[in-house]
Amino acid sequence: MMDGLVFRGATVVDGTGAASYAADVTVTGGRIAEILPPGKGGSGTRRTVDADGLVLAPGFVDMHAHSDLALLSEPGHLVKVSQGVTCEVLGQDGLSYAPVDDTTLPQLRRQIAGWNGDPDGFDWDWRSVGEYLARLDRGIAVNACYLVPQGTVRMLAMGWDARPATQAELGRQKELVAEAMAEGAVGMSSGLTYTPGMYAGTEELVELCQVVARLGGYYSPHHRSYGAGALEAYAEMVEVSRASGCPLHLAHATMNFAVNSGRAAELLRLLDTAIADGCDITLDTYPYLPGSTTLASLLPSWASEGGPDHTLSRLRDPATAERVRQVMEENGSDGCHGVPVDWNTVQISGTRSPALGDRVGRTIAGLAAASGRAPFEVFRRQVIDDELGTTILHLVGNEENVRAIMRHPVHTGGSDGLLTGARPHPRAWGSFPRYLGHYVRDQGVLTLEECVAHLTGNAARRLKLAGRGLIRAGYHADLVLFDPASVADTATFEEPRRQAAGIPYVYVGGVAVIADGRATGALPGRALRRTPQGTR
Repeated sequence: MMDGLVFRGATVVDGTGAASYAADVTVTGGRIAEILPPGKGGSGTRRTVDADGLVLAPGFVDMHAHSDLALLSEPGHLVKVSQGVTCEVLGQDGLSYAPVDDTTLPQLRRQIAGWNGDPDGFDWDWRSVGEYLARLDRGIAVNACYLVPQGTVRMLAMGWDARPATQAELGRQKELVAEAMAEGAVGMSSGLTYTPGMYAGTEELVELCQVVARLGGYYSPHHRSYGAGALEAYAEMVEVSRASGCPLHLAHATMNFAVNSGRAAELLRLLDTAIADGCDITLDTYPYLPGSTTLASLLPSWASEGGPDHTLSRLRDPATAERVRQVMEENGSDGCHGVPVDWNTVQISGTRSPALGDRVGRTIAGLAAASGRAPFEVFRRQVIDDELGTTILHLVGNEENVRAIMRHPVHTGGSDGLLTGARPHPRAWGSFPRYLGHYVRDQGVLTLEECVAHLTGNAARRLKLAGRGLIRAGYHADLVLFDPASVADTATFEEPRRQAAGIPYVYVGGVAVIADGRATGALPGRALRRTPQGTR
């Protein structure tokens, strides 16, 4: 029986940002055993992998994943392991499936079916965060961390009411956050353009973040605006971090919509000033321009108060629907980041109902022109007929901003990839090879060493991953072997589920999950839980 591996003649990019070097790297018992000069890694009884011409790097960390159900329904998780991802962070955007009760779970299933699907016959056998993490431990291909979702917590404590929490309700939310952290959550997420989490004011968030900070976690908000009020929204999150003492990780940090073209420098100055003042701040981005979310998320927040049934009822009422149209098209709803909606930028990427599948790939404006109906009417009927389950591509990104933000030294990578729908955003399958191929090799926006550090070491430090994220003796053998000359995203907007090129081997705990470019079916991953000493 073989007792490990030796990667012979690899170009090691170790995740620190330091210059690459040639080495033989041995693995024993699921950990990196030795890093030796080329030719010195004697095979013994180890299996040898010829790494000549290939880069050996720590496995990539997807800091913003929407695999909360996919990991359980398809634990082999080809979508991520094929990119070299060995750990991902779930529970994003303030909405996920733990902690829940028998009332909130069905509401959540309807609200975020566009994000995660709602699989037939699925066994919803958990309610707490601890039970959800235990479900992951039954066998998954990658490791996973979990953020307690603030919107779900608020839903549990006070329903869908658009008002400040009472002291009793705030106390209950703080208890729920503390319980989730004690059960292993690494921090808390928010979705402050999504109901009901968006109804929380700054002080409410500060008090919740004080709990997170006390227990060693971090706060990862999808803040209140990526459009007209983006800088103010970022500033609010920095103030939450200052006031609570909680480390801040800005989710899919970008400056979208035409109003923010070329304004990334303003964001980075805000963050640099806060970091210089002692704030602990990091961020993640995806390396694409379009965004992706649910069609219903563009609604003004008041239209979603009370939950899915109330949302649909308002849209069915002609007078209320006209109020919604006016806000969306003339004023700019908070759900659309304060920018009047441009229906040419809203493209359907997936539908819950198969009967509506012929609309995939078409914009709301295009559907309106073809049918002779007003764009808002097409939108309204789509949301109603698909019962909130439609996903979209939102074509509002800015290349200059994307490049500027990814260069920042506190940057990490996140796919923000929705895995459901007929034509989901290709970032789900392509984010990490796109960084390495398009932005490193082809465009030179980052050096290879810088990029790998962003995708590995930076992320591991934020998550406090003990013994992970770097190539060092004694560290867990979560590793990716890729060809720097050919690594590339092959997923496109027309064919979004295509496997990356140039990534022949991926290991989780020394076990191959990709070998010779093919999934092995191995499930060595598990939930990585926060502990007083870090995340294990």
